[in-house]
Amino acid sequence: MTSKIPASSIRFQVALSAEKYMAYYKGTAQFIKVYSVDNRSVKFPANAIRSFLNHDGIYGMFEIQFDENNKLIKVIQIN
Repeated sequence: MTSKIPASSIRFQVALSAEKYMAYYKGTAQFIKVYSVDNRSVKFPANAIRSFLNHDGIYGMFEIQFDENNKLIKVIQIN
């Protein structure tokens, strides 16, 4: 089995309370727009970071990885 090697990635910070994330969870909002550490904007599906949600919300530094067609591969949390 071969794994995809990301063609590009963008690092960004998220500070999103659990209450604010509920708008995404309920489907009121479908996408999250963030600014990268190098000030590029990126919009991606809110469900891409759902696994990082805890009772406080979603906080931390993340990296979104894209393939050569700019299709989202995955989002990882950077410690």
